[in-house]
Amino acid sequence: MNKVTMLLTALLLTSSIASAKTLVTVNGKAITQKDVNTELMSATQGRLNQIPADKQETFKKQVLQQLIGKEIIYDDAKKSGILNSPEYKTEYNKLLKRMKKELAIQVWQKKLLGSIKISNKALKDYYNKNKEEFNEKASVHARHILVKTKAEAQKIIAELKPLSGAKLKAKFIELAKKDSTGPSAPKGGDLGFFSKGQMVPAFNKRVFSMKKGTVTLTPVKTQFGYHVIYLEDKKPAVTRKFDEVKAFIEQRLKMEKFKKVFKEKMDELQKKAIIK
Repeated sequence: MNKVTMLLTALLLTSSIASAKTLVTVNGKAITQKDVNTELMSATQGRLNQIPADKQETFKKQVLQQLIGKEIIYDDAKKSGILNSPEYKTEYNKLLKRMKKELAIQVWQKKLLGSIKISNKALKDYYNKNKEEFNEKASVHARHILVKTKAEAQKIIAELKPLSGAKLKAKFIELAKKDSTGPSAPKGGDLGFFSKGQMVPAFNKRVFSMKKGTVTLTPVKTQFGYHVIYLEDKKPAVTRKFDEVKAFIEQRLKMEKFKKVFKEKMDELQKKAIIK
């Protein structure tokens, strides 16, 4: 995944944070999808989609469990009088003093950034001069069943060969959960979308030559064992349209301009400051 895709993914994930769906309540306190997404954004620095698809759900559950744990501990701390203890009040005041300064700096920087405007012409000029940045490689959405021997793979293929359409997919998922030794087995062998070069050569070569909705009729051998592959979807290489990447371009150009404006502002303030 290229840098543009990563940043666009981060922007899309940020927009989804508006969801206030309650996932669980802990002693009457709601933990929402927004709370989980905020933690995920912080933990992955906006790169959640770089985590393998079969691990994303596990990661989300871990984050939710951590938030539940924090609420349980905080609730017990309140009940046990921690919030009224001298130690808590001393540490709270120290933290408050530090955060007061940090928050003021953050708001100051945000206000400075917000004052920077980029014209639509500048945005379009950047897009037209840098279109190669917005190229998306061809990608596929595949499932696989990984077994140790060629004979095992051939037996699975024999079960799948007479099927097609929804029945083929359903049977493949069933067999993946039952027979696959790969980490994606619990999810029916789902590998999500990936582009060329992300998988080992033999797997990569075969899967990108397949037609949507089909299964490999011969086992694919790699260093991990023998694979039976089902191609769920296929996306051609595309160049993202201007409207799709406009927000990303604006953010990039604003940040570039911000560095210059910030330096000028700091030079101006330093001249006025009394530094002994």
